[in-house]
Amino acid sequence: MESPTHSLPSLFKQLGLADDALSIDQFITSHSPLKSDMELADALFWTPSQRAFLRDEILEDADWAEVIDQLSLALRKMR
Repeated sequence: MESPTHSLPSLFKQLGLADDALSIDQFITSHSPLKSDMELADALFWTPSQRAFLRDEILEDADWAEVIDQLSLALRKMR
């Protein structure tokens, strides 16, 4: 299996969020669990530009899509 082109820290940096391990863990903990029927980009905690980026990358199946899916899964787990 190929490793993703981008990492979770690089996604957080792209989104303008703190990208260190502790900040990522705190973000996931504070926003979990995301409802299973909600699209990641529809979550209320995103800014309009973050929402657009997430939606566009998934719709285009772009190189960010895999790590966005990883974030989506992490946010759906109970913490």
